Amino acid sequence: MKSIIVSSNSSGGGKTTITLGLIKALMKKGFDVQGYKVGPDYIDTAFQSRIAKKPSRNLDIFLMGEEGVKASYSRGKGDLGVIEGVMGLYDGKGIDSKYSTAHVSEVLDLPVVLVLSPKAQVATLCAEINGLKNFGNVNICGVILNNIGEKYYKLLKASIEYNCKIEVFGYIPKDEKLSIKSRHLGLIQSSEIEDLEEKIDLCSEYILNNVNLEELLKYFKGTPKYEDDFHIENMHLKIGVPMDKAFSFYYRENLELLAEAGEIVYFSPLKDKELPENIDFLYIGGGYPEVFLKELSGNTTMLNSIRERLNKGLHCYAECGGLMYLTESIDNGLEEEKTVGFFNGNAIMTKSLQNFGYAKLECNDLSINCHEFHKSYVTLNDDKVYKLTKEIYDGSIKEWSCGYLKSNTLAAYPHIHFFGNMEFLKVLLKRSGEK
Repeated sequence: MKSIIVSSNSSGGGKTTITLGLIKALMKKGFDVQGYKVGPDYIDTAFQSRIAKKPSRNLDIFLMGEEGVKASYSRGKGDLGVIEGVMGLYDGKGIDSKYSTAHVSEVLDLPVVLVLSPKAQVATLCAEINGLKNFGNVNICGVILNNIGEKYYKLLKASIEYNCKIEVFGYIPKDEKLSIKSRHLGLIQSSEIEDLEEKIDLCSEYILNNVNLEELLKYFKGTPKYEDDFHIENMHLKIGVPMDKAFSFYYRENLELLAEAGEIVYFSPLKDKELPENIDFLYIGGGYPEVFLKELSGNTTMLNSIRERLNKGLHCYAECGGLMYLTESIDNGLEEEKTVGFFNGNAIMTKSLQNFGYAKLECNDLSINCHEFHKSYVTLNDDKVYKLTKEIYDGSIKEWSCGYLKSNTLAAYPHIHFFGNMEFLKVLLKRSGEK
């Protein structure tokens, strides 16, 4: 497979829309395309999966390690890979470019095409491009300009190719029809946008008409088949996983590892009446339970089923939105509705982020890199079993506690990629397999 990375100078530069449009345009050219996303994001991978008609994959060096990123990349299938970057090209965990899109580019030895949305600048944009070229050891192969008119594009193309000695592959005209709405945790989920295909089809037509794909394809680079040592033995478990509009935040590789451990049975807390029968383990990922609160709360048979099974000792692991769902109620700022009620306490939405970004989690003898991104907090009386630390830019360390263990249920805000600590997954599943 040959691949390229789509990056930018900042968030909001049009990476997501143009990545999706590029995937669709290449598919129209007859290519089988695999989508990837740098970083811990769940929403962009869902967009890519919907457009490419195959699961997208995350590439996150902090959560997965370099070998995990290589393994995840190699699990992709297709003729071409299109990798969407995160934030700006060199933006990573802290004050340097470690764990950034540039870092992934170096690990996989892949070129980068910059998507830029200029406004009222010409030569200054060239200075910025040259700065991006010279800042790190990244192969920036060219530029796609976004959200501009034809006359402005022609001026910029001439200036960039003269001052930066880099190719300008084309441009995407300004069109409000291409915009994708956002909410408090980022973009609205793909499953909630009924006209997503129409938006991306329009973007792909702009790319086919205004971007020199034949020239861009010359820069897609082949990679070796990397080793993949991330596997788990078959424990013959039956594993329940909620998957619907309320709960959809799962890393593809986490689900693949669970499938190796046994059989995954997907269900919907919004629509199904109760948990699947005879499951040994329940994995509740994150999502937007606060957005679909009325529907979740109204499904009382499902709430009762989960609470009863957990009280009887069903093994369960829940992250972020999953933790919120297992409390007695969720207050989303507009209404408060009952939820599962397994943990004694409530989840309350706020207007600001409670914890955001990468952190290190310690639990017993395990140390795991994790990620938090939530505007809620919980008021639980249960003992906390996680110690979390985060390095601050001034050199100080922020510490806090999280993670609630009750009966055989572990629930917490941090999101974890199992590639980052396979022992954690084995511990979670081991007792579930003991009949």
